Amino acid sequence: METLDAIFTRRSVRRFTDKSISKETTETLLRAAMNAPSAHNKQSWQFVVVNERKLLNKLADVHPYGKMCQEAPLAIVCCHDEVLEDRVGFGVQNVSAAIQNILLAARDVDLGSVWLGVYPKEDLVNTIREFFDMPKTVIPIGIVVVGYTDTKQAFVDRYQSDRVHNNKW
Repeated sequence: METLDAIFTRRSVRRFTDKSISKETTETLLRAAMNAPSAHNKQSWQFVVVNERKLLNKLADVHPYGKMCQEAPLAIVCCHDEVLEDRVGFGVQNVSAAIQNILLAARDVDLGSVWLGVYPKEDLVNTIREFFDMPKTVIPIGIVVVGYTDTKQAFVDRYQSDRVHNNKW
């Protein structure tokens, strides 16, 4: 799939088939994530791969919008590790770029995906951190739920010229 096709046809998918995702495909998604740009190339991310049914089912209850985890074969918890960043403040941007790469890579390999926000909801950050036994220096930013789907991901043009300002507001 061409890059622009993946961008223009990517949709948030919340319904998945029961087909599992291979270790190789999971690694491809993580490789895509880790090729995202990051401030000062610090790559301040960490990832928790969740592919055990029992944990996915519990995650569906832990995240208020995570019910689709009950169907999905994979979730990737995308985190910022404060220890890996020497300049404070860019973690959310770094991890968000990695998340976007996962979403586009998933589309490229014919998977559906959805981004569940965690940060900046402090209660949810603490809940997810505790659920996965993360150190205090690790901040869960978002969770990407991934799986095979029958949902059609068609082209939609969302361009809005009234949101574009040339050279000044």
